[in-house]
Amino acid sequence: MKSKALSVFLLTLLLLTDVFIGVDSQEGEKEEDEAEEQEEEQQVMEPWTGSANGRACSCDCEAESVPSKPTVTSPLYTTSVPPPPAYSRFMDCMPECPYHKPLGFESSLVTSDQIACSNQEQYVGWFSAWTPGKARLNSQGYGCAWLSKFQDTNQWLQIDLLEVQVVSGILTQGRCDADEWMTKYSLQYRTYEHLNWIYYKDQTGNNRVFYGNSDRSSMVQNLLRPPIVARYIRLLPLGWHTRIAIRMEVLTCMNKCT
Repeated sequence: MKSKALSVFLLTLLLLTDVFIGVDSQEGEKEEDEAEEQEEEQQVMEPWTGSANGRACSCDCEAESVPSKPTVTSPLYTTSVPPPPAYSRFMDCMPECPYHKPLGFESSLVTSDQIACSNQEQYVGWFSAWTPGKARLNSQGYGCAWLSKFQDTNQWLQIDLLEVQVVSGILTQGRCDADEWMTKYSLQYRTYEHLNWIYYKDQTGNNRVFYGNSDRSSMVQNLLRPPIVARYIRLLPLGWHTRIAIRMEVLTCMNKCT
């Protein structure tokens, strides 16, 4: 009887030991999961340390403020009109993209079909060599720039990025073979084709005026602080020397920060 009682006691002790080990194992796994979640949260909430006014912003230049719907390469729009996206976080925090890359004017990754201008249907005869598709940085030879057919402040040069992107800067040059260039301009942008154009503003709320070129060959860079989140960009010449003539490149913000 003593042997049987001892066997039952040992079996009970073994079962209790297995139960305690299982509980400890589950608690250990739970603690590890919680530690991993806290580490992920710290990575996601890494503050933007380079904001102009000291406020914390996401370090990712293409973060959650960019709407998910327009990010597909060829977006399909429904008949209903979606509300315009809110990008107030960009305007409030005034982030600056630390890394820029050219969109592809100079390399021809941007096709001529993506570039349009005012009065484009009138580009015939001599003007057919100076169409908006020729507005490419460092282009040389005959037809090396876009020339506006009319010299007034109603002219514009428009770029379709094909998808919503974060635009962080504009580079401009004048005409390569003549003393013709744009001296100052403003910018408009919109996210969807059916929305109204929005002027890029300065910190006082006025339309921002960007200074352009002073000769035919020097490249002038204007960085956008904050960057523009849009699909369509328009340059509106406000001043020029002899004629509105533009060679250009668009800079986009890279998804990388330091």
